[in-house]
Amino acid sequence: MTKQFSTFIKSFAAVAGLMAVSAVASAAEGSNPYGIDALWNQGDVVARTVLIILLIMSASTWYVGIVKLLEQRRLLKHGRTLLESSGVELQQKAVAENDDVLFTAVAVAGIEAAKEHKGDLAQRVDLNTWVAMAISDAVDSAGHHMQSGLSVVATIGSTAPFVGLFGTVWGIYHALTAIGIAGQASIDKVAGPVGEALIMTAIGLAVAVPAVLGYNWLVRRNKLVLDMVRVVAGRLHAGLLASPAK
Repeated sequence: MTKQFSTFIKSFAAVAGLMAVSAVASAAEGSNPYGIDALWNQGDVVARTVLIILLIMSASTWYVGIVKLLEQRRLLKHGRTLLESSGVELQQKAVAENDDVLFTAVAVAGIEAAKEHKGDLAQRVDLNTWVAMAISDAVDSAGHHMQSGLSVVATIGSTAPFVGLFGTVWGIYHALTAIGIAGQASIDKVAGPVGEALIMTAIGLAVAVPAVLGYNWLVRRNKLVLDMVRVVAGRLHAGLLASPAK
C-alpha cells in the first residue's frame, strides 16, 4: 500500500500543477477577483505552497479512506464466509482465501505450529499452548496490518487546521502590509488578503473534518474485522486441537 500511495502522490502533484496553470489562466481571463483563482494568481510562494499542501492532504485522506474501506469490506465478507464452516473445512477455506496477512496467515500459522509439535518440543510444551502462541502472534500481526494507512489520516486530521491557520495568518499579514503601504484601510486594499485568509481557514477545516470523521469510522470498522479474525482464530485453534495437522 505504501508504494501505491507514493505513486498516487506523484500523480496528484502533476495534476495539481496542471490545475494551477488552469487557475492562473482563468484569473487572467477575468474570473472572480476574490475567489480561489485569484488567491492562486495573487498569492506568493508561501500561500501557494500552503494551498498545495492542503490539496494533497485532502486527496490523501480520500485515497486512504477508499482503499481501507474496500479492504475492510472484502475482509468482512471473507470472515462471514469462514464462520459458516468449522473443523478441517474451516482450515481449508481459510488457507484458500489467500489474503496473506489475515485469515490465511492465522490458519497457516496454526497448521504449521501443529505440524511442528513433535519430538522434544512435544515433550516440553503441550499442543494447546504451542498452537495458541502461533495463532496469537498471527492475530497481532493482522492487527498491525489493519492499522496501516490510518496514521496518515490521523495526522492529516490533527494538522490540517493548523496548516490552514498558518495560511490565515499569512493572509492577515498581507492585509496589514497593504494597509501600511496605502496609509489607509480601504476595502480594495484589504479585500484580497482577507479573502485569502478566510479561504485558507475554510480549506483547512474542509480537509480536517472528513479526515477526523473518516479516521474514527475506519478504526471502528477495523475493530469489527479484528473481532472476526479472533473468532475465526478461536475456531481454528479448537479444530487443530481436535484434529491436529499431519
